[in-house]
Amino acid sequence: MSTDSAARTDTPQTLIRPGTLPLDDRGKPAQLHAAGIQRVGSRWYAWGEEKSGGGLFTSVAVYTSTDLVNWHFEGDALTAGSGELGPDRVVERPKALQRSDGRWVLFLHLDTADYGYARVGYALADTPEGPFELVSSERPLGHLSRDIGVYQEDGVGYLLSEDRDNGTHIYRLRPDYLGVEAEIVTVRQQDRPELGYESPTVVKHEGIYYLFGSDLTGWNTNDNKYSVATALEGPWTPWRDIAPVGTHTFDSQVSVVVPLGGDHFLFAADRWRKADLFNSPLVWLPLTLHDGHAELEWRDEWSPLDEAAAR
Repeated sequence: MSTDSAARTDTPQTLIRPGTLPLDDRGKPAQLHAAGIQRVGSRWYAWGEEKSGGGLFTSVAVYTSTDLVNWHFEGDALTAGSGELGPDRVVERPKALQRSDGRWVLFLHLDTADYGYARVGYALADTPEGPFELVSSERPLGHLSRDIGVYQEDGVGYLLSEDRDNGTHIYRLRPDYLGVEAEIVTVRQQDRPELGYESPTVVKHEGIYYLFGSDLTGWNTNDNKYSVATALEGPWTPWRDIAPVGTHTFDSQVSVVVPLGGDHFLFAADRWRKADLFNSPLVWLPLTLHDGHAELEWRDEWSPLDEAAAR
């Protein structure tokens, strides 16, 4: 596998090169860190952490793409202000869902620099580009909330949230998506049942739910895991490695899994560089899901559209 974490490529491109940080249409490093990705019509939208402030909040950048390779900067979906969105705060893991009324909700991990605040924030906008306005925040049902993910099925929204004291929760959202209504299940590690997995994300394929997560090792990478179930409530299978053991998931941490068509998915992950978060590379790789099994493959370069056409 490639170890060239600092390499970048010029746009326009036809291939993803994992372990690099692509440039956007302005020629600037695309701030797609910890991205949430949704398809809207013929385009993909991506909301990412803008890391010019290092670990502290500057903005959530929003991009669009027709091929998941070349990204057009649409602007800042959410910018630093005061209070929970102050420049001394931490805002991570932006994920977005569209409500039945057409409006968009941006979900955020809100925290203080010491990670003691541990809340989920809900921001609202009329369009996926924003600008979003923070409406509220909470510790869902009183639980800590750090890394988050979202899922939507049949108009119902779900929040995935890592709680260092209890595990990884899957919650059902209120109909307006601006708060948690109920807990569906709490999923924990086998060997350390007091813990869950962070950076959770879930997809459904052929009637099976696949839940992905990363171990609790801070900025350092680890062997990410996955579990499967036929219902969100479980039971969930024992966790399995998604990549060859010892590769630390090809030196990356999962952010989101994006359907491409058939058994083919995009595994969008980050290779964090704590001293230079702005230039942290993306590790976006082809993922195959079939019959309850997930296979992540390293490629030096690949095309998501070609992968989708192979379905």
